[in-house]
Amino acid sequence: MPASPGPLVRAWRERRRLSQLALACEAEISQRHLSFIESGRATPSRNMLLRLAERLEAPLRDRNALLLSAGYAPLYPDRGLDDPALGPARAAIERVLAAHEPYPALAIDRRWNLVLANPAAARLMAPIDPVLARPPVNVIRASLHPQGLSSRIVNLAAWRAHLMERLRRQAALTGDREIEALLVEVSAYPGPNAAPAADPADDIAVPLRLRTHAGLLSMFSTVTVFGTPVEVTLAELSIESFYPADPETARLLRETAG
Repeated sequence: MPASPGPLVRAWRERRRLSQLALACEAEISQRHLSFIESGRATPSRNMLLRLAERLEAPLRDRNALLLSAGYAPLYPDRGLDDPALGPARAAIERVLAAHEPYPALAIDRRWNLVLANPAAARLMAPIDPVLARPPVNVIRASLHPQGLSSRIVNLAAWRAHLMERLRRQAALTGDREIEALLVEVSAYPGPNAAPAADPADDIAVPLRLRTHAGLLSMFSTVTVFGTPVEVTLAELSIESFYPADPETARLLRETAG
């Protein structure tokens, strides 16, 4: 017999800090019925589970888990990016990465493992320890590990605080045990644990200031995701693109690429 989906619904609701009444109103059901679902006293239909998952903004992977817990077949396919069915999506990602040259850009999965990178990003990561460079390369670990990029990050305190806060938010929202373990791991790395006071010069975003053989690079980043994914791999993939924060960085990146 499948397990009750109630504990999953309750856990997601609590992570989203929603009361039973608030979720019931959003899902257009009675609070009593929602209470029965969460306690296992009522067996929800497939459509009801999907409606609750939609209101809770549950990731597609978790929606599949919710359906399985109630004895229903998963709805969203989960294929590797090398699967022929994802060929057009992979080609689109590769075009985005290539078009961003000479600036660094990389695609990562939900656990911050490197999926694809353009040559500019590969050049920046080249000096990290070979152990950290073994696939799958975790970009958080590669950034903050003592044998990674941390010794070359000029504003390590600010950049570390930025990455740690992103990890904390992700762990709180998803309850992903691997993300929680990664957060514990990188918290133990030597380095500043307190976020510094905001630098007045950083009036756009927290930059990554990286010392390289070409000179000091100062870059800020943006994150791009697929707009309407119905496939688990695509829903969990994001593209992080770095842009020069000053004219000198733009010049150095162009010259390095050349």
